[in-house]
Order: sequence, then structure tokens, then C-alpha cells
Amino acid sequence: MNRDFPIVVLGCGGLGSAALHWLAQEAGSAVLGLEQFALGHHRGASQDHSRIIRHAQHQDAYADLAPAAYDAWHAVEEASGVRLLTRTGGLVVEDVAAREGVDTGTRNIAGYVDVMRRHGVEHELLDAAGIAARWPQFRLSGSERGIYQAESGIVDAAKANAVHVALARAAGATVLDETPVLALRPAGPHVEVVTADETYVAERVVVTADAWTNRLLAGLGRQLPLTVTQEQVTYYATPHLREFAPDRFPVFMWHGRDNFYGFPVHGEVATKLGQHNGGHPVTAETRTFEPDPVREERQLAFLAEHLPDFAGPRLYTKTCLYTVPPDQHFVLDTLPEHPGVSVAVGAGHAYKFASLVGQVLADLALRGKSDHPLEDFRLDRPALTDPEYTATLHV
Repeated sequence: MNRDFPIVVLGCGGLGSAALHWLAQEAGSAVLGLEQFALGHHRGASQDHSRIIRHAQHQDAYADLAPAAYDAWHAVEEASGVRLLTRTGGLVVEDVAAREGVDTGTRNIAGYVDVMRRHGVEHELLDAAGIAARWPQFRLSGSERGIYQAESGIVDAAKANAVHVALARAAGATVLDETPVLALRPAGPHVEVVTADETYVAERVVVTADAWTNRLLAGLGRQLPLTVTQEQVTYYATPHLREFAPDRFPVFMWHGRDNFYGFPVHGEVATKLGQHNGGHPVTAETRTFEPDPVREERQLAFLAEHLPDFAGPRLYTKTCLYTVPPDQHFVLDTLPEHPGVSVAVGAGHAYKFASLVGQVLADLALRGKSDHPLEDFRLDRPALTDPEYTATLHV
């Protein structure tokens, strides 16, 4: 038995490494992080050079958190001296004609405008001519409209994970990689965390295991209705580097027949494009690392029509996992039957909030509550408790 670590974090990817950092700032050597693979591995959801960070949201639950997310990232940059955010500006484009007759909920320009106005977020509305005049890289049909928000940009995911871990260690935390957790078991008011070499008896456990969440929760008698999908992004070695430099081209999201998101040249000498929620259901065990050629062709067709110079020779396609509840909202709560256990699931879109989520998890573990609004992310919401819940997916 090892009773030296009252607080244990399970999974050291984007959310787990952030929880480690913020917990260690208060609890220091009382904190242990366990990662089943090597740190920085490519088997989960948090690898790669870039994720979009933005104030542009179409749901209040996320607009409420966006300012604090920026503050958390800036605090980590200040503490580490490592630049993690790159401001590029961000463009949301909706192809209205392509979505005619489709229920898009609030995931449309009207929805973004409504939420951004309500939260006081500065933005510019643009028609197709306005978009093309500012970014002639786009080829538009005329039915598009867009929103530009100047504070949007890129957060470097792989670098940020490493920074969170380094800061946690500097504050006294212990981080062990290649240490799978075999089981969680209730032990009175505590939880036993079982590995091949040790059994840790923890007062507080933070589960940030994403696609492996239900495997860990099984020993505590809890399972969540989560779907794991295999997603992918492709880097293109465009010959038009200057046109797609971060000071000339924004991060963007495209809402049309399919939903895409893209990045200027960053991390690689290449642009990057992905399809939002285009992947096939898998499990953490059955996933492959092979790209889906159908989605690769779909992306090339989109680029040929709307951003021809963005494309170029395929540098590589990288796969990752999304772990998604039926309503596509985060899970960020404490198990009512085991109040010492907190759970976070990122739903495939949490990285922009990752450091803030780490702060929230630290608050839940150390104080049992958070000052941030978490109602939409609770474990007792209908999407997680009602077998008859019907999802309307607009996140």
C-alpha cells in the first residue's frame, strides 16, 4: 500500500496535465499523475501542434467560460515563459444556400451573433464580398456570410501539455508515465487506485481519461453513455506559404454541407484542415491510425472549390479520438456516490478550455465546488441519465 499521495490524476493529456498543474500549485507533493502511455503519446485527443481558441461561441455555456479560458492560458504562459497562444483572428463562415432546410440550431451566424452580443464580444459581420475582399484566398459563390473575431487564434496543444506537466513537477507533483491503472475501488471514504506495481489510497481522484473513462469508472459502479469516434486532420505542404502565414490568414470554421476547420501555417511548414465530427465510431482498442480516404477526398474537394491555394502535397494525415456524450457537451462534475472522484470528458472540443478545466478540476478536488457555471456539464443532466434522450447535435 502507498498512502503518500492524497490526490491522484488519471490520464495526463490535455485536461489531465492541466489538472496536475493547478492542483500542484496548491497541494504540491500531495499530487500524483498517472499516464498509461508515454507522455506526449498520439493515442488520445490532445496531441498535435494546434487547436483553435476563440471567443466566438454560439452557446452561452461556452461563452461564459471563454474569457476565463484565455486568462488561464495567459497565466500559464506567464508562469512558464513559454508562448502557447498565437493570435491569428478567427473567421466563421456559413454557406447559407448549402444549409437550406437543415436544422442547425444555434450553430449558424444568427446564433453566434446572438450569443456574442449578449456576452459583449466584439465582432464583425461580413457578406461574401467582404470575406473575399479581406481574404482573397477564398473562392466564394455569394451565398456565404461570416463573422470575424480578432482575438481568436491557436493554442499549441502538445507544447501546452508539456508545460503543464513541467510546472506541476516544479511545484512538487509526481508524474509517472507508462503506468496503466488496472482498477479503481471504493475504500470507505477513499479510493484505491490499482496499478501493476502499487495500490495508491487516495482521498481525491480526478479522472481525465477520455476514451478510457468508462473502463476506469467501472470499478466504482458508474458508466457514461459516451461515443468514441476516430477523427483526423491533414497537413498540406502548400507552396503559397506567405498567403497562409498567421498574420495574413485566420483560423476558420466553415459551416456548409459539411463542417470544416482550418489553420494557417503553424507547427509544420504546412496548412492544416479537418472535418468536425466526421469520424466513425470506434473504441480505444479498435481504433486504427490509418486515415480515412473518403474524408481525405472530401477535404480536397472542399479546398478545390473554396481554398485552392491552401492545398498542396499531403504532408501527412493524423488521427485522434473524440469521446462524446449524446449532447456533445463536456462532462465536468463529481460523482455523487463517490464525492472524492471528479470526472472530465472533453467531448472533442475542450482543448481551447483545457487549462481552465484544470483549474475547475482543482477546485472540485480541493474545495468540492467551482465558481464557474457548470450546470450544462453535470452528470445528472438528461443526456447522461435518460435512456430515451434524443440528441440534437449543434455543438
